[in-house]
Amino acid sequence: MGTLRQLTVDQQVALLFVTLFGLLVLATAGLVLWAARHDDDLRLERFKRDLGALWLGGSIFWLAWMSGALGATLLFGVISFLALREMVTLVHTRRGDHRSLIVAFFVVLPLQYLLVGQRAFDLFTVFIPVYAFLALPVASALAGDPERFLERNAKIQWGIMVCVYGLSHAPALLLLEFPRHAGRGAFLVFFLVIVAATAQIVQELASRWLRRRPVARQIDRSFSYRAWALGALAAGLAGALLYWSTPFKPPQALALGFIAGGAGTLGELVMKALKKDAGVRYWGNQASVTGAVGLLDRVAPLCFAAPIFFHAVRWYFKV
Repeated sequence: MGTLRQLTVDQQVALLFVTLFGLLVLATAGLVLWAARHDDDLRLERFKRDLGALWLGGSIFWLAWMSGALGATLLFGVISFLALREMVTLVHTRRGDHRSLIVAFFVVLPLQYLLVGQRAFDLFTVFIPVYAFLALPVASALAGDPERFLERNAKIQWGIMVCVYGLSHAPALLLLEFPRHAGRGAFLVFFLVIVAATAQIVQELASRWLRRRPVARQIDRSFSYRAWALGALAAGLAGALLYWSTPFKPPQALALGFIAGGAGTLGELVMKALKKDAGVRYWGNQASVTGAVGLLDRVAPLCFAAPIFFHAVRWYFKV
């Protein structure tokens, strides 16, 4: 730990990416060997999909760091745009919603990320849940279509809340400045991604090992309170192991990892409920329409974990 702390910030970030992509290369090599022996294994396809998501996430993380604060904000803005597009195309909308959708995509989304880039965190935290949520129904009402008005507007508002508001907190982490820890925003994003992924993986494994007592059988047969608690606890332990890369002390990293990991897995359950309602197994089943197959499946835990983690850090450390 002492050697790691003596490295400069740039050297620590370089070591972080070398380790991350090195592990991905090893996992990919193992996948190739496994595929040579088990060509028709269904688990192989799932592992390929999950590994591809990790490569995508790692690459986005690297690009976000390399492009600086402005580039990271723009990059996550594009991801939010594609995720929101993916969600909107799979929920029922009418012609009368076109004005609200235009406002959502081309006014609300850019302004939210502009506030992130300007570090206007006080306004950034209330812009969507206050101002945007009041403006969108007005735009919809001006279209003159009252049929299922509440339901249609709630769907659009919820899409913005998850895909724009939630995800915009990830680049906001890059811009948080801690005393004596300048330039370490990338480690906060890395911390968040690791604890969210750990919680999700451990919960999935625990649901197979434990006797299943699903809480919401019609939504997810693998989700139980015990599996969720084990996943969140594993995320907390992973966070405690990563404390050296953050401004946190081990107990603080443990608590924040538990909170972020638990929030991410609960968010995944919510998104599964939305998919059940939309009648799809994966977001982005209609690839030619959405243009981003399953992107929302990849980022859904972060959409819930990022705002909880961001505001917990800001509140506790007063930054």
